[in-house]
Amino acid sequence: MKIGKIASEINGKIVCSGDMADEEITSVCAFDMMSDVLAYVRDQNALITGLVNPQVVRTAVMVDIVCIVFVCGKKPTEDMIKLAENYHIVFVTTDLDTYETAGRLYAAGLKGGC
Repeated sequence: MKIGKIASEINGKIVCSGDMADEEITSVCAFDMMSDVLAYVRDQNALITGLVNPQVVRTAVMVDIVCIVFVCGKKPTEDMIKLAENYHIVFVTTDLDTYETAGRLYAAGLKGGC
């Protein structure tokens, strides 16, 4: 599923690296603890999280995540946006909570798992 379609499915908005909206995403995971991302993420290339700090971007870089979805109306800072653009990571924001976001993406056909 393309990142643009992900944003549409969750009533989200792409806030950085929009030039990558056509990037294909094949799986997604949801974590708030970045230590869990490092421990469990294997083949996911999108992350759903409520955590908003630069460590999210740094962790995503380490495990090749190319899209971060921020839930509950949380917005990344300008510093985070600059960091993400340096690494070509797309940010999507949504007002939905983690459960609803994951459920909609699962129903739309994205797989998950660790």
